[in-house]
Amino acid sequence: MRLPDEGLLLRIYVGEMDARQGKPLYEQIVLKAKELNLAGATVLRGIMGFGASSRVHAAKMLRLSDDLPVVIEVVDTEANLEKLLPFLDENVEEGLITMEKVRIIKYRHKVDS
Repeated sequence: MRLPDEGLLLRIYVGEMDARQGKPLYEQIVLKAKELNLAGATVLRGIMGFGASSRVHAAKMLRLSDDLPVVIEVVDTEANLEKLLPFLDENVEEGLITMEKVRIIKYRHKVDS
């Protein structure tokens, strides 16, 4: 797959414990992105954060939060990312979803020899 020089970054902020049908929501989002043949997706686990509820979630040495912040990032064209939005609208009940323009410098994978 080749990406143009300009694309969009879709960023989804949810909680680590958010789940649908017994599976982590972040996992379902990544699998849906793969099913839609998007360029790729990355899940990042935060060590501290808060959202609309103002409840702070943090990983501390003595106590690990059960619900750390998770960010799923997907970079692709606007047309491709639009395919994922109905799934997100239906499944992300709490969180934040943003989209911003990005300049794509390189998108390649190593070819097996």
